[in-house]
Formats: sequence, structure tokens, C-alpha cells
Amino acid sequence: MSFFMDPKVLLGTRLLEIIYIIIGLITIYTGVKNAMDKENPSRFGTALFWCTLGVVLAFGRWIPVRADGVLIIIMTIPAIFKKVKIGKVENPDPSYTKKKFEKIGIKIFIPALSMGIFAIIFAIWAPKLGALVGVGVGVFVSIIILMIFSKDNTPNVFLKDSERLISMVGPLSMLPMLLASLGAIFTAAGVGNVIAKLVGNIIPKGNVNVGIIVYAVGMMLFTMIMGNAFAAITVMTVGVGAPFVLAYGANPVIIGMVALTCGYCGTLCTPMAANFNVVPVAMLDMKDRFGVIKNQVVVALILLVFQIGYMIVFK
Repeated sequence: MSFFMDPKVLLGTRLLEIIYIIIGLITIYTGVKNAMDKENPSRFGTALFWCTLGVVLAFGRWIPVRADGVLIIIMTIPAIFKKVKIGKVENPDPSYTKKKFEKIGIKIFIPALSMGIFAIIFAIWAPKLGALVGVGVGVFVSIIILMIFSKDNTPNVFLKDSERLISMVGPLSMLPMLLASLGAIFTAAGVGNVIAKLVGNIIPKGNVNVGIIVYAVGMMLFTMIMGNAFAAITVMTVGVGAPFVLAYGANPVIIGMVALTCGYCGTLCTPMAANFNVVPVAMLDMKDRFGVIKNQVVVALILLVFQIGYMIVFK
């Protein structure tokens, strides 16, 4: 409790830690449920993966760093050997689903929309708490709204549906977090400085427009490699954005904001962004594994060109 009582720890950090603890406990529940599921063809490997991940998420702050590393390595073993499987899935009855849809209708999107709304509210009016805390608050608001929509939505329903969704996504749910960590590792290792030296031989000194083009295209390509624009922007800003664009007086707000969206163009074009481009394929049982990406490439390229032009005009 010393962490939560420490006055030096910001309120936003405390609230975010509570959210991580809740996520971790749900993940541990997923592991325990699969361990008890005799229909799961690999219940012990599945349980090991989810329980280990849950412990790291919920209690990682208080576990020694090396112990955390060992747990993460242990967690990856079942995933590497494809021993993380989906057990018994309790899908709702189709007739019940249809009946509820006829009653609730389009209002079913209100809970999902509330998560985004609260993220924006917290990002703009409560920046000290942060958008992630806003998402967490939005989730709880969504739960309350869903309980108002139907008395059948008990806490047990939310727990079971959370487990069902986590199990369907599988080990791919870890990819965004691992890729974000990779970005921090790259930055600490000086990859950005190496990129700066290489780019310095290509970009004419003082030519901000060329710098913007390289920065934007680099953001897209690096995001395609890492699967995460947030991981890419730290490296690319150190290597290209700061020395070749911002150093010559470009507006950091505009350049930083739009450069990040250039990275999102890369997100649309890579299987490394598993939660966007691979998970939907698995959930919809699509025949073409790259079907989602193929439908997004043209849009991504058009957006990239527009964003480069926007930065050059309004820099």
C-alpha cells in the first residue's frame, strides 16, 4: 500500500496501476478457467501463459526486475510451441441475441463510444490523469450503461465475456506491449543516433521539406517494422525529426502530431500490427490472411501524401 499512499506518486499513475491490477486479475482468471477446462487441448500451457502474464500485469511493479524478465520468458514458451489454445466457448444463444438487438437496437454502440469520449475528455481536460485512465473510466461507464440496458448483464457476464475475448485474441494480445517496449530499448540503445548519421548523408543540410518527407516516410516504414507508431516515433524523432526538421524552426506541435499519424499509415499496412490486421482475420475466419491489409494500403498511401503536404504547408 506504500505505493498508493506515497504523495510523490501522481494520482494518474495510481489510477493507472489499479487498472493494470484489474486487467491482470482478469488475465489470471482466464488462465485458471482454462486450466480447469477439460475441453481445452492444451489447458496447462494455456494456463501457464495467461497466469504468468496476469502476474506481471497486476504485480509487476512490485516484482524485482530480473524476476519480471524470467516470468516473461516463461510466458513466451507456451506461445512459441503453440500450446496456447481456446477452450470451451460459451456463445450466447442466437435467438436471445436477436431478441436483445430488437430491444436495444443501435443504442448498443453507446457503451463502445463512451470509452473513446472519456479518453478524449481526460486527455483534454484532465491531462494529469491521462487518456489511458480515461479509457479505464470509460470501460466502467460502459459496464454501467450495459447493466441499465439489460438486467441479464451481471458482473459474472462481463467476467466470462472478458475471458472469452482474451482467449480468442490469444498470445497476439501481448504484441503491442512488447513492441512498445522494443521502441524504448531501441532508443536507449542509440538506434536513433545511428539513423541520424545515415540520414545526414542523404538530406541536404537545412532543407526542411526533404527532412519532413524522410521523417514521414520513415515513420510509416518503421511502424510497419515495429507494428506500433508510438514505438516508432521515439526512434524516428531522435534520428530524423529533431535534427533535420524541428532544429530548423518547424512547429513541434504540428510536426509531432502529424508525424504520428504518418506512423498510423504504416499500421494499416503491416501484419505486425496484429490487433488491427491479424486479430480481425482470425475472429472473422477470413480466407485471405492479408485481406484486411490489402483493403487498407491505397487509403494509407493517400493519407501519407496528404499528411506530408500538410506538414510542408503549415510547418
